[in-house]
Amino acid sequence: MFLVMYDIQDTRLRTKFSKFLERYGRRIQYSVFEIANSRRLLENIEAKIRTTFEKCFTQGDNVLIFDIGDHACIRRFGYPVNEESDLVIR
Repeated sequence: MFLVMYDIQDTRLRTKFSKFLERYGRRIQYSVFEIANSRRLLENIEAKIRTTFEKCFTQGDNVLIFDIGDHACIRRFGYPVNEESDLVIR
């Protein structure tokens, strides 16, 4: 499992980036996505970030990707606004 977090200042680019991530995982907070998939998928995501998005980033923009493993113990508290239904990829 991977967590992708981003801080992108430009609204248009931020929206485009979030729509890109929605194809691969589920939004768990405003700028945090959980992606439960393969390393190959992560490589594809990183390649797309490098080739499409990174050239548009400004000094204050950044993307963080954390590999938390498939057996990570995640504790959740509260009622996240962006919690969506489970993502099923076929």
